[in-house]
Amino acid sequence: MTKPRICVTTGTRADYGLLYWLMHDLHDDPDFELQIAVSAMHLSPAFGETVRFIRADGFKIDAEIPCLDDDDSDAGMARAFGRAVDGFRGAFEQLEPDFLVILGDRFEALAAATAATFLHIPVGHIHGGEVTLGAMDDTFRHAITKMAHLHFTAAGQYADRVIQMGEAPERVFNIGAIGLDNFRRLSIPDRLELMRELEIEPEREYMLMTYHPATMDSASPVAALEQVLEALQSFPDLAVIITKANSDPGGRKINARLETFHSQHRDRVRLVASLGQLRYLAAMKHARVVLGNSSSGLIEAPAVDVPTVNVGPRQLGRLKAMSVIDTVEETGAIVRAMTEAMSPSFRDAIKDSAPPYGRPGDATGSLLSVLRKIDFARLLQKPFYDLPDQALKE
Repeated sequence: MTKPRICVTTGTRADYGLLYWLMHDLHDDPDFELQIAVSAMHLSPAFGETVRFIRADGFKIDAEIPCLDDDDSDAGMARAFGRAVDGFRGAFEQLEPDFLVILGDRFEALAAATAATFLHIPVGHIHGGEVTLGAMDDTFRHAITKMAHLHFTAAGQYADRVIQMGEAPERVFNIGAIGLDNFRRLSIPDRLELMRELEIEPEREYMLMTYHPATMDSASPVAALEQVLEALQSFPDLAVIITKANSDPGGRKINARLETFHSQHRDRVRLVASLGQLRYLAAMKHARVVLGNSSSGLIEAPAVDVPTVNVGPRQLGRLKAMSVIDTVEETGAIVRAMTEAMSPSFRDAIKDSAPPYGRPGDATGSLLSVLRKIDFARLLQKPFYDLPDQALKE
């Protein structure tokens, strides 16, 4: 009997970090054949060419779909989307996967789902049902949900929302946040090892910062970033580890400003395109505070009791733990939020909290147990599910 071919798509350092154990376990599972399709930021030197991390982890890459160029304007990203759709189309025609796994909400994820729809390939979507009103990814995520045939959500409320969108309950599985498996299964470097690798004084405390464009915000992303950088001046004793912005519209402008900031503060600022999975998790686990607007500050940081200062509207609408402090993009407000987050009383208060995405578990195992029971050929027959109290009347 032919083993089902499961194709996993990844376009960024972030989603690869979340998908690592799923890829690892699919590769080792005798019941499946793993295929890997890599696209977007992974293949771009401007964003660290992070495909090298996937290869270094021992994975065979079955398809590469380059789609980015130097234009990250709205129109430029629309053109990148078109290239990605055609690239995935070609890759899927060659690989002929029986099932496609897509995580999240980025444009290349939508492109993969679009190509799969035309080629009648069933899709499993991870992290559907979430809301991030400050980014166009919010629209992409819900579009992928309607193209998908199985859904693996990170919280019960998100599972309910996917069902609300017309997806049959028997196709929706609340497995928790899959990226949290990393804290249980990886050997994360200790603090001294991390400090040594980043050339930071061992006794110095630090913050971890990632700031992406809020693509639905009319304000300039660089103008908003200036408020964040100005706030950092109020904490001169803290080192700052910064990972660069993603390829969303405005990302390159943010990264250019961060380069300048780094050049002016080399004594305490470390700026990298990507830390890699292990170092990023270590940097988060040992940080005094996580600053910025990345989803990792809302999902992974609370799972290890690290406070987060979430800046601006990008994550507006997402479930948030007690350890997350929201603030507007204004220097004084950011300073106040940082001061509160780093206070001993705040750290003590969040230790016994229950993060909405849970603690490290076995989301990967839960997902695989679903795939073992699925007849992939029958997934394409997808009904629309009406909520019982809202069903259309004859």
